Amino acid sequence: MRVGLLGGGTIARLVLETIGRGALAGAEVVALAGRTSGSGAAALAKQHGVHFVIGRDALLARQPEVVLEAASHDAVREHLVPLLKAGVHTVVLSAGALVDDALRRAAEAAASTSGAMLYVPSGGIGGLDALKAACAAGVDEVSIEVAKPPAAWKGIAFVQAQRIDLDRLAARHTLFAGPAREGVPHFPQNVNIAAVLALAGVGLDRTRLVVIADPALERNTHTIRVSGPTGRFSIVMENVASPENPKTSWLACYSALAALRVLQSKVRYGT
Repeated sequence: MRVGLLGGGTIARLVLETIGRGALAGAEVVALAGRTSGSGAAALAKQHGVHFVIGRDALLARQPEVVLEAASHDAVREHLVPLLKAGVHTVVLSAGALVDDALRRAAEAAASTSGAMLYVPSGGIGGLDALKAACAAGVDEVSIEVAKPPAAWKGIAFVQAQRIDLDRLAARHTLFAGPAREGVPHFPQNVNIAAVLALAGVGLDRTRLVVIADPALERNTHTIRVSGPTGRFSIVMENVASPENPKTSWLACYSALAALRVLQSKVRYGT
């Protein structure tokens, strides 16, 4: 499987290291794409001995079968639809960009026409198989609470506008509560999982999102609650943050690897 990468951060590094040591049999990274030759992506590509390219055309010239996006919402907006139109399976980790209905519908249409797969992995959460099954019968309520240590919420304009001193926060504090459609764009690096949950379930308007800064936490903690005719279930994920980026859980990083394995295989377990 010929893999192209968008992004030069923690997830790209993990994929390169995993494929480099032969732990993803049959996969090779044919290119890592970035914006400039001086970017971190360029340095990462050089470190791992893979081709670095600038721009989508150069990436497509390397003939990837699948492109893994691990860059940003902007990268999804810029590249997703053209990649799918070109017949390239595309794994999207910055799923919050798909809150944009026009973008998502264009991507779905492109995938349908070309036969390429638009694949949004579960990231740092679980339970999407149970959610999909429950939705087949109809669901009354879906909610997700995303609670992280205060450091994970630094550098976010929406949080800065609330004038909260995250370094001195003494108690659990709600940063946002409302529909996922409204909340996800405020936290482009932190709550992509809420977009995944909503898109896999009852939609962005009916999925409730609560965002919490909690100084008592050491791990990124996600609590999902679903209720409907088939019953109720709750899932609590206590995820270790990536050492390089407290905004991202290690589980979300490894979800990218799991997605590549799914694309390689003709056998699937679970919904």
